[in-house]
Amino acid sequence: MKKDIIRGMKKDMLEMRWHGRAGQGIVTAAAVLAQVISKKGKYVQAYPEFGAEKRGAPVVAFNRVSNDPIRLHSHVKKPRIVLVVDPTLIKVVDICEGTEDDAIIIVNTSKDPTAVREKAGIRGRKICTLDASRISEEELGRPIPNMPMLGAFMKVTGMYKVDDLTSTIFELLEKRFSPKVVEENIRAIRRGFEEVIEG
Repeated sequence: MKKDIIRGMKKDMLEMRWHGRAGQGIVTAAAVLAQVISKKGKYVQAYPEFGAEKRGAPVVAFNRVSNDPIRLHSHVKKPRIVLVVDPTLIKVVDICEGTEDDAIIIVNTSKDPTAVREKAGIRGRKICTLDASRISEEELGRPIPNMPMLGAFMKVTGMYKVDDLTSTIFELLEKRFSPKVVEENIRAIRRGFEEVIEG
């Protein structure tokens, strides 16, 4: 397992930003990630930024993680990790806004990291890609790529084991959905973990 990414930062806080569209589950993904992290003794925040958007409208969500209580409640301005759930947003918003050269950008796309770097004109930063849409279609039967993206996040950051994420998902879903739906989501997470390409 990679070392705790929080420990390698100048400040003892990790900030993340999610870019997606309404209906793709990024608000849920940020909340699930917060639950996984909080179980490991970290302090965490998860919140969205949206109004009354219709399905398909751009949405942003944020996470903060710290070893100490978080007293900051403003928007994330300098994310260390950016997750782009809808690749069409690359041409719509500045996905690199506020990031530094050591930032990690995880993009849902069938393209490899080099192609994304060239298309978006990104310099520096680590770019990782996975086809989360295809995975969600194959495993869930619908285009909700948030679970594969969470799996990719666990692999790329090395913060926790993928089993930490799948056990939390099981606890969250087992009382609301059938065993089949729970298993589909767990498979989607594991495939995201396994299939992400690190650039």
